[in-house]
Amino acid sequence: MSRNQNRLGLEDDLVIDDDVTAQAATQQASTGFNWSVPTEFVELPSQGRFYPPGHPVHGRANVEIRFMTAKEEDILTSKSLLKQGVALDRMLQNIIVDKTVKVNDLLIGDKNALLVAARRTGYGPEYDTNVSCPNCGETTEYSFDISDPPINDYMQEAEDYQVVMDDHGRIQINLPMSNVDVVCRLMTGADELAVVKEAERKSKKKMQSATATDSFRSYIVSVNGDTSPFTIESFIQAMPARDARHLRTIYSKVVPNINLTQNFDCSNCGHEADMEVPLGVDFFWPK
Repeated sequence: MSRNQNRLGLEDDLVIDDDVTAQAATQQASTGFNWSVPTEFVELPSQGRFYPPGHPVHGRANVEIRFMTAKEEDILTSKSLLKQGVALDRMLQNIIVDKTVKVNDLLIGDKNALLVAARRTGYGPEYDTNVSCPNCGETTEYSFDISDPPINDYMQEAEDYQVVMDDHGRIQINLPMSNVDVVCRLMTGADELAVVKEAERKSKKKMQSATATDSFRSYIVSVNGDTSPFTIESFIQAMPARDARHLRTIYSKVVPNINLTQNFDCSNCGHEADMEVPLGVDFFWPK
């Protein structure tokens, strides 16, 4: 197994031979061709605020990534990585310049910012995808601009919703029906992957989907100050629907993230509405 394979964590169908790499470098030198892959710094929605001291992103406002190349396309089309559901993470890990930064240790909003920037460097700022009009139901192709998605003002949102958020990213939300104070933490890429894997496990076993409650289990850390897993699970199971909706809405507003809401204008019925850019399968696999 090559050193590059170890470093990148690639499967057998993506082994990069060191000898071939060395030969390519020698040939570049002999022919005078030496082109470095461009890089860019991507602003992090969190500004590095909620990472513990010692974390590679603690206090950092941005992370440097390389532009996508054919090598990243190989990763995105690897059957084994697609089957495992890790192709996007492997691609993203491959283009992060600072290898001490691990994709699954990033907050979800920061990871999303890097993913959108990676897509833009690979395929351009126009994202053409099929969209179903919420008014007439007609499905049409629509072009979204992902060149410069704004970062949400999560601190202002927290103030507007009267939510307490500390420097460790702990969020205290009061629920309207039960009047319970729930404390949540910011989810990482690893947390998000765990929710997806759990959904896949239940699907394979033909179990009922429980994405909402699985997400609650990922980020609720206490209920009225009680951190007992039994108390948290009992409350999740008995939480009123209105409280559940309130919690999902507020949590999504106060989590540092990029804002992918854009204007949609239906060519069929003329309906206009703000719509979140749908990140479908063609986001990284365009036509």
